[in-house]
Amino acid sequence: MKKMLPLLMTLLSMCLLFAQKKYSGFDPGAIWEDTEGLHINAHGGGMTIVGDTYYWFGEHKVKGGRGNQSWVGVRVYSSKDLYNWKNEGVALTVKKDPASLLIEGSVIERPKVIYNEKNKNYVMWFHHELKGQGYDAALVGVAVSDSVTGPYEYLKSFRMHPKVWPLNFSEEQKKHAIEKSKEKLKWGEGSVHGVYFLRDFEIGQMSRDMTLFKDDDGTAYHITASEENGTLIISKLTDDYLSLSNEYVRIFPGGNNEAPAIFKQNGKYYMITSGLTGWKPNPARSAVASNMFGPWKSLGNPVRGTEEEKATTFKSQSTYIFPVVGRKNAFVFMADRWTPQNAIDGRYIWLPIEFEGDNPIIKWYSNWNLSFFDSKK
Repeated sequence: MKKMLPLLMTLLSMCLLFAQKKYSGFDPGAIWEDTEGLHINAHGGGMTIVGDTYYWFGEHKVKGGRGNQSWVGVRVYSSKDLYNWKNEGVALTVKKDPASLLIEGSVIERPKVIYNEKNKNYVMWFHHELKGQGYDAALVGVAVSDSVTGPYEYLKSFRMHPKVWPLNFSEEQKKHAIEKSKEKLKWGEGSVHGVYFLRDFEIGQMSRDMTLFKDDDGTAYHITASEENGTLIISKLTDDYLSLSNEYVRIFPGGNNEAPAIFKQNGKYYMITSGLTGWKPNPARSAVASNMFGPWKSLGNPVRGTEEEKATTFKSQSTYIFPVVGRKNAFVFMADRWTPQNAIDGRYIWLPIEFEGDNPIIKWYSNWNLSFFDSKK
C-alpha cells in the first residue's frame, strides 16, 4: 500500500488539474473561478501590469453582511491571458492588534497599486474606514512593498490636504463658501457651494471611493469622491507616491459622483463614474479632459443598450479601466455587481471600451474575448 501511495497522489493531482476550469473568454456576471476552482475574491479591484503579467488586487470578502467589513485584507491574483487567474495570496493583511487602525473589522475598499521607478517599489492606496465608525472617517490609506504580490507594509491613513486650498478655488469662491456656511442648506447643497470643503479645511478633506492613475511621464494622481461624496478631488502624488502633493483640484462640485475610473487615449483623459445610490446600481457618467486637472467636460451616460441597462450600468458599478498588453487603444472596463447581503457572492462585469466618435461607450456582451479588439483596428 505504501508503494501505491505516491501513484495515487499523482493520479489525484492529475484529476484535480483536469477538473479545473480553463477559460478562453469573459462571461460577465457569471461565477469566475481561479486556477484552484474558487470564485475569485478581489472586489472593488484594480489592475497592475508588470511586463506581460497582470496583477488583480481587490477586497477579500467573506460570507454575509459582515463581509462588507475587512476580516482578511487585500487579495491579489496573477494572469498572463486575463482569463485564467492564479491566487497569489493576501497582499495586505488586516491586523488583530486593537492599537492598529488597520484592525480586522475596519473597512478597506478599492485598493489600487502602482509601481514607483524612483524607489523601485509598489505602492498601494485604498479607501479606509475605522472599525465601528461606519463611513465617518473617510480616510485614504497607504501601504508599500518591494514585491508586486506583497506582503505590503501598512504605512498610514489620513484625511487629505488639511489647510491647503485647491488650485481652482478662487477668492470669490472662498467668500461665497463662507457666506453660505452661515445658512441652513439642504443635504448636497454644501458641496455645490463649497461649504463641506470649508467645514473640513482644517482637519482635511474626506476620501471615499477612489482610484489611482499613472500618466505616461510617471506623474501619478489620486482621484476620489469627497465632500460627502458630492465633489471629486484630483490630487497629484509626491514623487515617491507615498503622499499627496499640495497640487489638487475640485471637479464637478455638487455632481454627486463616486466610483471613478480613468484611462487615457490619444492624449485625452477619460473618466467613468457612478451616481450615489448606496449599493444599488445607477446610470454611469462619463467625462473628458485634455489635462488631469481639467477642465473636465461631461459626456453623459456611456452605456448603450436597453433602458434598464442604461439605468443600472448592467447592474454594476465602475471600479477600474486598464489597457490590454500588446493591443493599441484596447481598454477593459472593470465593474462590480455588489451583493451586500452576502458580500462574497459579488460578481465581476468586464466589458470592452468602445467609442462613438470621441465618446467612450460600453455595450453588453454575454461572452467575449480579446480578439474583439482585433476587429476594431
